[in-house]
Amino acid sequence: MKDYGEGASVETVPIVRSGDVVTARQVVRTLAQRSGLSLVHQTKLVTAASELGRNMLIYGGGGVVRAATVVDGGRPGVFVEFKDEGPGIEDVELALTDGWTSGNGMGLGLSGAKRLVDEFDIESGADGRGTTVRIVKWGR
Repeated sequence: MKDYGEGASVETVPIVRSGDVVTARQVVRTLAQRSGLSLVHQTKLVTAASELGRNMLIYGGGGVVRAATVVDGGRPGVFVEFKDEGPGIEDVELALTDGWTSGNGMGLGLSGAKRLVDEFDIESGADGRGTTVRIVKWGR
């Protein structure tokens, strides 16, 4: 996926505690409103961002969220990146399977977030170099 955050005015939120996930969610909602996303698209994006931020905190030990409004071919949208330095995900394909969980959740985190957005990219491995998830939700 293209890093839509390059060259854009990027909002950055460090995630070290649960309150930071709330802050990141508010930033994403503001950007979604600013870019003109419908209420339904705003809700989907904020839900995905909340789930990914929570996962980053719980499984990655925290990290950084970068978010920006973007335009591609006249189409407005919001780009959000979640980057941690945690242990990584051993089997990304398995982790994207509905119902699979490494914790006590329902197993809908990554797969559910992926369904809520228009673009979804994940880079990870169980090599201790962390995980990066990039998402985009487009308007119109």
